[in-house]
Amino acid sequence: MSTSELPSYHVRNKLYVSHFLSTWNSRLFEFGAVLFISTIFPGTLFPASIYALTRSASVVVCSTFIGRLIDRSERMHLIRLSIIGQRAATAASCSLLWLLLYYGYTSLDSWSAKAALALLSLLACTEKLSSVINTISVERDWVVVISKNNADDLQELNSQMRRIDLFCKLVGPLAIALVDGFSTSIAILVTFCMTAASVFVEYYAIARVYYEVEDLQARPLPSEDPQSTSSSSAARRARLLCGSCISYIQHPAFFPSFSLSLLYLTVLTFGGQMVTYLLSVGFSSISIGLLRTVSTVFELSSTWLAPKAMHRIGAIRCGIWFLNWQIVWVVIAATMLWVEIPPRYAVAGLLAGTIASRIGLWGFDLSAQVIVQEAVEPDQRGSFSATEASVQSIFELLSYASTAIFARPDQFKIPAVVSATAVVLAGLLYAFFVRQRRGHLFHASKCLKRSGRPTWQPLLQEEDVEMS
Repeated sequence: MSTSELPSYHVRNKLYVSHFLSTWNSRLFEFGAVLFISTIFPGTLFPASIYALTRSASVVVCSTFIGRLIDRSERMHLIRLSIIGQRAATAASCSLLWLLLYYGYTSLDSWSAKAALALLSLLACTEKLSSVINTISVERDWVVVISKNNADDLQELNSQMRRIDLFCKLVGPLAIALVDGFSTSIAILVTFCMTAASVFVEYYAIARVYYEVEDLQARPLPSEDPQSTSSSSAARRARLLCGSCISYIQHPAFFPSFSLSLLYLTVLTFGGQMVTYLLSVGFSSISIGLLRTVSTVFELSSTWLAPKAMHRIGAIRCGIWFLNWQIVWVVIAATMLWVEIPPRYAVAGLLAGTIASRIGLWGFDLSAQVIVQEAVEPDQRGSFSATEASVQSIFELLSYASTAIFARPDQFKIPAVVSATAVVLAGLLYAFFVRQRRGHLFHASKCLKRSGRPTWQPLLQEEDVEMS
């Protein structure tokens, strides 16, 4: 494909097929592992929290290595390794979970149960690191190269990739929850079989994209720093880590990236902690899967709303509107757990606020992603995105630590308040970025004016100047 052409229909479809299979298996295992661990070790949030905390910590520890690997490796070789690592770790985890269930482990009292949880956590680290490498490579590097830096085409690719992700998040957990409601052992076997059966199709699809887009094969690799190669490995890693952090903080895209990362410090999502909490207050795995389905329908709506809003008012202003929407509903959701009302109404308010807030979350996610993609230099995409993933994992780790410390279901309201506080702080930081870039937060007169040519045209021109 020549450099002047936009990505063809066939290239897009192969990219979408590969991304669908990668995301489907990842979402299926991510949700299923929490259900399986909660079933094996009932009555406590501790095993699931430790499992997820270790998984997130691996990205923090290895972020610098991941960034350099993405920036310096041949693209296809790296994707191949990520696919193999992800699938092997998932298959081994399913085998171990099935053995724990088969032999009737119900607590961490025995050394063998503790060793099994430690091994599961190690495999989760491998799966998470492989997933992060795959995600950053495709969403922050491949998509930008394929789109030829065409803004409309980039937004369309981003939106479609996000729809695939949210569709998998919608159908995958629901499917595994339905199977788990019938039999946990069968659900584990289904997860194992699906991840093993799809690996070859996924690899073939992404390989065809690589060989059909010539720009993906031509990669100028940065030269090695002579000083870094001559120093000790420990000192070199420390210097690289400090350098990556400083470059990340000083980058123009820092505030939108960091604001997005703050949103990972949350338990107000249909992830592991909230799923375990809902199970403890009497919800079945099927009902949780249905609630998550409703939540994902709201999330999918943002993948159509956000591109239209960005086309009309630009990515920067679009981000603050969606983030404000999320702040309102997350604060409502957290407050419902503290007011003195019957528990069923409190949980209903929690669920309603959490579900409504997802429109704001994913609308802001798409807005921030466009800002980062356009602002980050090609030779820094891997290091910037890996540092961003590390920061996200730190906040995700803190969210799991909050439920590990406040592990009783009746204490869930404390992590909920922490989550709402993080979202408000993200909104303040992003508002500072908007004020810094545009000189104001809102200009209602231009938004409301309806005379002459469409009011969004000069606003887009203004934002294009600011983004350059």
